[in-house]
Amino acid sequence: QVYLVESGGGTAQTGASLNLACRANGRTLSRYAIGWFRQTPGKDRELVAALAWPDATAYGDSVKDRFSISGESARNTVWLQMRSLKPEDTGVYYCAVSETWTARPLVERSDYEYWGQGTQVTVSS
Repeated sequence: QVYLVESGGGTAQTGASLNLACRANGRTLSRYAIGWFRQTPGKDRELVAALAWPDATAYGDSVKDRFSISGESARNTVWLQMRSLKPEDTGVYYCAVSETWTARPLVERSDYEYWGQGTQVTVSS
């Protein structure tokens, strides 16, 4: 079992930046494929960004060129740096991991076995 903890959510104004962190209790994140997803009311959980260690990445179309996913193995943390935030970025952001080793980022929800509890991000206009 992998227990994931997200942090860094909160409220920001349009155009601001936020950094989210994903950490795993007792597990080395660099052994897993990592994904960030978000969910808004009435919508399916959608891919935001995905990482296959060390640095293969993929992004959802709506966040390309604004968000960046990266892994910091020394701190056992995966970061989601969010810039130029928009109100439509509002949602609950989830970190997910897959135990399947892969050289390519995994972009489907069904690829991931373990999920965190999520952290709320609210962007005001």
